[in-house]
Amino acid sequence: MVKAKLLWIDLEMTGLNPAKDRICEVAAIATDMKLNKIAEYEAVVKISDKLMKQRMVGEFWEKNSKSRDALIAQNQSGKPIKTVERELLDFLKQYFGKEIYLAGNSIHQDRKFLEREMPELNSKLHYRMLDVSAWKIYFENALNKKFIKPEHHRALDDINGSMEEFKWYLTFLK
Repeated sequence: MVKAKLLWIDLEMTGLNPAKDRICEVAAIATDMKLNKIAEYEAVVKISDKLMKQRMVGEFWEKNSKSRDALIAQNQSGKPIKTVERELLDFLKQYFGKEIYLAGNSIHQDRKFLEREMPELNSKLHYRMLDVSAWKIYFENALNKKFIKPEHHRALDDINGSMEEFKWYLTFLK
């Protein structure tokens, strides 16, 4: 079996502050370096209803109320964060070799949440990351080229969008 190299992760959180907010949805796709999908994983993380109501407010959540409402509705079916971390560690053992590179859009922000909420998983990840948003910055500002990615704010949909965006950037290298 071909071992994956890239761990595409997207987290949906109650907000962007790792000290106050929590992960509420996780998706992961394992790919090789040619972006061939090997496996995928999804989970809902159970968090306090009170925390969701306190933190999922403001302009962003008003603009994305459909996503917010879906995340809140699925919360009751969620698993504890440590269970999700164990499942992801099993996912890594099954599909990856020694080096595991985290990939995605603005992945540095997701990494902050992984450091805090899934430290064992975070320790398995290489310090180098493939951040699609770095490509976005360059293409939009230096080349005046923009990829229009749908903003679902659902973990698996957002990973697929990030992978499509990265593939689009790569077409300029040929």
